[in-house]
Amino acid sequence: MSISLSSLILLPIWINMAQIQQGGPDEKEKTTALKDLLSRIDLDELMKKDEPPLDFPDTLEGFEYAFNEKGQLRHIKTGEPFVFNYREDLHRWNQKRYEALGEVDATESEPKSFIYMSEDALTNPQKLMVLIHGSGVVRAGQWARRLIINEDLDSGTQIPFIKRAVDEGYGVIVLNPNENYIEVEKPKIHVQSSSDSSDEPAEKRERKDKVSKETKKRRDFYEKYRNPQREKEMMQLYIRENGSPEEHAIYVWDHFIAKSAAENVFFVAHSYGGLAFVELMIQREADVKNKVTAVALTDSVHNVWHQEAGKTIREWMRENCCNWVSSSEPLDTSVESMLPDCPRVSAGTDRHELTSWKSFPSIFKFFTEASEAKTSSLKPAVTRRSHRIKHEEL
Repeated sequence: MSISLSSLILLPIWINMAQIQQGGPDEKEKTTALKDLLSRIDLDELMKKDEPPLDFPDTLEGFEYAFNEKGQLRHIKTGEPFVFNYREDLHRWNQKRYEALGEVDATESEPKSFIYMSEDALTNPQKLMVLIHGSGVVRAGQWARRLIINEDLDSGTQIPFIKRAVDEGYGVIVLNPNENYIEVEKPKIHVQSSSDSSDEPAEKRERKDKVSKETKKRRDFYEKYRNPQREKEMMQLYIRENGSPEEHAIYVWDHFIAKSAAENVFFVAHSYGGLAFVELMIQREADVKNKVTAVALTDSVHNVWHQEAGKTIREWMRENCCNWVSSSEPLDTSVESMLPDCPRVSAGTDRHELTSWKSFPSIFKFFTEASEAKTSSLKPAVTRRSHRIKHEEL
């Protein structure tokens, strides 16, 4: 969008120049004068005038939005859903505004991450549920930002899972796999020109310095043209042992989940979260098998071949995992799989971002059945035999 104003201003000038160049010596002088004029036009300032400042609020109230009683994001004054095209013909600015809304309440500090836990997450002796979202811009507690903004909190966040888990006696841990680094301003490094101390003639040094300055000016102009609002160079500081979703999952397992008191641990992992879980299993196979009772994946992007998951892992996943995938088939309908791992069933929707929400009731049923099956398998053989004899007598 920042090109538009510049184009409108410069186009008539270039047309005039083309017409002038057809003339004689006097016209050439005018052309030279126009070129000189153009070289002094600050295109950077023109672009900034064309695009409003990227200065957005840091609260929902500042954006004049709030969630209503149904958990839907609505404008405080109009009651309308979120409007992406707030300013017409300024797509880049609208996109930045959209991203800023999604980052509300985010803060930058020292390089460290965080997770959410219920009060009994580490002390609950029976059940612990672990939630992992997918990749991209989503953060802890979210499934899909698009759903949060355009539909409601139930479909777009993990809140329904957390509420029901707590009601059913689970401890809960919410992972934060996309919080891998913080951005800080890149320190400026001043490099002294080597020509200052050379034995070159002063005139030659001046020419080289002039060329160098012009090159830098063109490069800076190009960078400003691509991002007219950018004034600071930023660098990424990665968080130790949390530099990727896979690292984060392993770190949380080692420091929290593995140390929890829960006898039965259940995972719900969406999209790339499924890949992170498979990597966790590859790295901590024996521990995961010992502690995890069942895993619900929703449209997982894992691949046991590419991730080189061993035969014992694939066999365990066939017995203890289920992947609810995007499909137009009714919920829980079996879906053919090309991979020799967990069974695939329909999530009852062909929209990737909705698979977690649509499979919500089936996931809790799956966990209940897995827990009951494990309890039954742990009963002493004599108990099962006595029950059989009593049944035969009846």
